Amino acid sequence: MSAESTPESGIPDESGTRGRHRAKGSRRKPRGTRRKGLLVMAWVAAGIVVLGGTGAGYVYFKLNGNIKSVDIDSALGTDRPTKVDNGSENILVLGSDTRSGSNKKLGGGTDDGSARSDTAMVVHVYEGHKKASVVSIPRDTIIDRPECTDTKGETHDAASEVMFNSAYSTGGAACAVKTVESITGIRMDHYLEVDFSGFEKIIDELGGVKVTTTKDIKDDDSHLDLKAGTHTLTGEQALGLVRTRHGVGDGSDLGRIQLQQAFIKALINQVKAIDLFGGGTKLYDLANTATKAVTTDSDLGSINKLMSFATGLKGISAANMHMVTMPVQYDPADPNRVIVEEAKAKQVWTALENDQAIPKSATEGTATGDADGVVSAP
Repeated sequence: MSAESTPESGIPDESGTRGRHRAKGSRRKPRGTRRKGLLVMAWVAAGIVVLGGTGAGYVYFKLNGNIKSVDIDSALGTDRPTKVDNGSENILVLGSDTRSGSNKKLGGGTDDGSARSDTAMVVHVYEGHKKASVVSIPRDTIIDRPECTDTKGETHDAASEVMFNSAYSTGGAACAVKTVESITGIRMDHYLEVDFSGFEKIIDELGGVKVTTTKDIKDDDSHLDLKAGTHTLTGEQALGLVRTRHGVGDGSDLGRIQLQQAFIKALINQVKAIDLFGGGTKLYDLANTATKAVTTDSDLGSINKLMSFATGLKGISAANMHMVTMPVQYDPADPNRVIVEEAKAKQVWTALENDQAIPKSATEGTATGDADGVVSAP
């Protein structure tokens, strides 16, 4: 199913608004738009560090030229949450599903020139950079989007009761960051984004990622067909897994997030297992692919800055990464959408602002998918 399929009730129109109707009967399974893969680009890009000592000027300038960056700080100005100086960092990790170029084949749908944020995660790296918390923000969350200015200087009006992912399609990276900061009340120190084709190529450069599934997963929409058992996923299969919405569980976006979070841990294990810091041709090929795929904020928009940032993250293992979904409940006005459970979400964001662990009480009793435990690292 493509993102341009006939919209169901509740999907925003071009203005980003949606119908407010009372749901009847049991909750319907949300119809899926495609999911861009998630990225732990910081861990992948960490391999670039070794290249800094090679003295190969051509390699440096080639990789440096690959990186795309956006000046989010200039676009957003000073009306932002205060930057907390406690040794921690907050990174908005975003996946976009533009239909142009090589993404057309992977994402399907019409090349309408638009792009959507299909994966959004706030990665909080604690002081000392030995552990992290990751908070996934469901794309179907109904929020009030703040007024924002994009990197081209165009101002976009605020909007009420729109889906979270409308922020990116409205004003790109800057408006996505502005919206996340409005929701969380905490400053995003960095921004990382990758697309469909880049994700697939990175997985293939890694030699695949090994996962174990406890159930068969079959989804014609995402071209995925896995039997229960252990698999080394190719880039195409990995993309299918993180995009699948109907292959397992209740067909909800929350279930897909559970699959994504499990895959991220397997990906991190794979990155560590192949010793990216050992150098060599494999490292260069991966670095070349990763730097072409990633878009960063301007503070990370060079090899030197990306190397420094990535070096600080290489000590974080999957075991030291706590992954949750932003506390939400199904929207009583539209069962295909979710709304923020404000009190519990406040616990999450307050903990991160103070560089503390997210309390268990913050996610107890919130809406979840049915795909927990279906995928794991072997």
